[in-house]
Amino acid sequence: MPDDNRLEQERLLNRRQLLGRAASTAAIMFLSQTPLACAEKAAGNDDDDDDPIPACVLTADLTEGPFFFDEKLNRTDIRSDPDSGDISAGTPLNLKFNVLRIVEGVCTPLTGAYIDVWHCDAEGVYSGVDEGEGRKFLRGYQITDANGVAQFITVYPGWYQGRAVHIHFKLRLITGQTTTYEFTSQFFFDELTTSTVYGSSPYKERGTRDRLNTQDGIYNSLTAAEKAALTLRTSPNLASGYDGEIDLVVQVG
Repeated sequence: MPDDNRLEQERLLNRRQLLGRAASTAAIMFLSQTPLACAEKAAGNDDDDDDPIPACVLTADLTEGPFFFDEKLNRTDIRSDPDSGDISAGTPLNLKFNVLRIVEGVCTPLTGAYIDVWHCDAEGVYSGVDEGEGRKFLRGYQITDANGVAQFITVYPGWYQGRAVHIHFKLRLITGQTTTYEFTSQFFFDELTTSTVYGSSPYKERGTRDRLNTQDGIYNSLTAAEKAALTLRTSPNLASGYDGEIDLVVQVG
């Protein structure tokens, strides 16, 4: 199991770093429900050319937590272990990242960014450690396209003791062999959707999870706007499982 004390120490350190930036970014911390909101005028004020353009919400950085390995697995479908071919059981989740770069309050798609994703399986196990040692399931990266979009096929994550349901991600800009920018965080899930998913196999065999979002220390370190921005928007997929979408807004350099 992950070391919750270590997670909490890492969270506090990252939180101090976030607060250190807050003063300089306060002017652009307004809640947006659309990925390109900073390029649009506020609803209902289109007839006033002097109205300010609403800004995006800077995505909060959060602890890397367990357990990032730079496996360099360039793949859209991260459900399988690349060595054995075994596919992780669980409700399918089609995951879409809209990645934006903010400059002077204006957001544009960030192209060519590496997005790594990793999370536990339906039983709360991470590949590479403990029961998952020697395996690489539920890990991989994609590079954002011209629209700043990166997509993955995975399964709805399970839970482990002491944490609410979440997925880790890392964004990097890489030139040659050099990482020129790195940003790490994690996102959360709507509780009603999680309860629905966990009512079916293989999740229901694990029993009731021990942390809701509101009981999670890392989730509670966020402001209301940051919580909303880091909660995956989900909708049922007609074929199977769920579609999930999240907007990431970063300030590069």
